[in-house]
Amino acid sequence: MVMTATTTTDAVTPNAVLRVPPASPAAAVAHFGASLAFHADVSDVASALAAGGDPGFVVVDTRSAASWDQGHLPGAVHLPTALVPEQAEQLLDKAVPVVTYCWGPGCNGATRAALALAQLGFQVKEMLGGFEYWAREGFAYETWEGPGRREADPLTAPAADTDDCGC
Repeated sequence: MVMTATTTTDAVTPNAVLRVPPASPAAAVAHFGASLAFHADVSDVASALAAGGDPGFVVVDTRSAASWDQGHLPGAVHLPTALVPEQAEQLLDKAVPVVTYCWGPGCNGATRAALALAQLGFQVKEMLGGFEYWAREGFAYETWEGPGRREADPLTAPAADTDDCGC
C-alpha cells in the first residue's frame, strides 16, 4: 500500500515536499530559464576552457590574495569582491561576459561580485560550486607553488571513463 498523504483527524496533510505545491509549468519555465541565464556549471566552464581558443567569457576569482594563492582556475583573473568597484573597468572588457567564482556553495562572494559587476554594466554569470567543486571534479588548478590537480570525487563528478555527467 502506497500512501501519499497523512490523515490527521480527517484532514489531509501533504508531505514536506508537496506542502507547497509545484509551480505551474509556465512559471517553472520562467524560473529555470532565468536561473540558467545567471549561473554556469563547473563542468560546462571546464569544457569551454578546455576546447581551446576563445571561450567567449572570462573567469574571475573573487577571493582574497591568500585564497588565490591556495588555488585558482588556470587563466582566471584575480579580482576580489571588495575591489570590483575600483578595478573592474581596468581589468575587464565590458564586451566580454564574466563568470565569477569564490570558494564554494557556502560562500556568496561570487554572488556579491556578480552583483557589483552587473551594476557596472558587465554581463555576468556565477559559477555554481565555486573553486571547491572545480577541485572536487578533478579539474586542474594553479597555486603559488605551481599547478595542481586532485582525483575527482566519485560522489560529485562523472566516472573517469565518461566525457560528461549526461545532464
